[in-house]
Amino acid sequence: MKIAAAAYPLNWFDTWAEYEKKLSTWVAEAAGQGAKLLVFPEYGAMELASLGGAAVAGDIQDALHEVSRHKPASEALHVRLAAEHGVHILSASGPVFGLPHAGGRPVNRASLFGPGGLIGHQDKAMMTRWERDGWHIVPGDGLQVYDTPLGRIGILICYDSEFPLLGRALAEAGVEILLVPSATEALAGFSRVRVGAMARALENQMVAVHAPVVGEAAWCYGMEENTGSASVYGPPDRGFPSTGIIAEGPLGKPGWVYAEISRDAIAEVRADGHVLNMQHWPEQDVQLSRVTVHGRSREIA
Repeated sequence: MKIAAAAYPLNWFDTWAEYEKKLSTWVAEAAGQGAKLLVFPEYGAMELASLGGAAVAGDIQDALHEVSRHKPASEALHVRLAAEHGVHILSASGPVFGLPHAGGRPVNRASLFGPGGLIGHQDKAMMTRWERDGWHIVPGDGLQVYDTPLGRIGILICYDSEFPLLGRALAEAGVEILLVPSATEALAGFSRVRVGAMARALENQMVAVHAPVVGEAAWCYGMEENTGSASVYGPPDRGFPSTGIIAEGPLGKPGWVYAEISRDAIAEVRADGHVLNMQHWPEQDVQLSRVTVHGRSREIA
C-alpha cells in the first residue's frame, strides 16, 4: 500500500473556509496519488490560532485555547474527507482541554480517522522542556494501538519517539506501522526525532512514518521556525533499503512524500531477517542485571 507523509507548512487563515479548502486540497492530492494512509505533523493544528486574530495567535495560552476550540469542527472535517476519499488520516496534532486527568491543562492530541469515521486519539506521552515550562502541556494517559485494514498502527508524537521502551511496548502489542508526527524548530531537533524514529524501526523491525511541520510562521507563538523533511523508514535489512530510508523529501520543502510499504515484508524480516532485533530484545534482561562498574584505583596518602 502507499503511505503519504506530510511536510506541512502553517498558514494564516482569516476564515474557517480557508482552512477547510487547504486541508481538502492536501487530502485530495494524496488520495489522488493512491495513498491509503495520510500522516500530518505534530502541532500542525496550531495554524487554527490565526482564526482568533493576531493578538490571540501571538499569546501562547490564548492560542492553545483557540486551537482547542476548533477541535470538534476539525474532527468533523477529517471524518468527511476520510469517508469521501476512502483513506485513513492521522490529523495534525494540537491542544485539547477538558480531560479528567489533566487538571485543567491541555494534552497534545493527534486523532486517527478511517473511511468509517473517527478511530481514536493518541495524546503525547513525553513532554519536551518547552511544553512543560512554557506551554504547560500535560502528558496523555497511555499508549493506544489501532487494528485497521491497513495493519496495526501505533503513534509516537515527536519526543515520544526518542524513548525506546514506548516503541517496544507498541511492538509487543503487535504494531507494524509507527506514525511519528513532529514539530521541531532547529535541525538538531529534527535530527533527534529522525534518529529516534529510525531506531524504533530498526529495533522493532517495523515501518516508521515521519511527518514534520516545515517553514516559518512568525505570527504563531512557539511555531515561528520549523525544520524537517517528511520521511518513511524501515529496518535496513532483507526486503528494505540498505539505508533504512524507504522515502524522504527535501529538507524544508512543503508537500507529500510517498512510500510503498508491505506488511508481508515486515512479517518476513521479523521472522527471518539477517538480524532478529525484535525477537532478541528480551535477551538484554540478563545482561542488564550484570552491570559492573570498573574504575581506576588511586593510592590514598
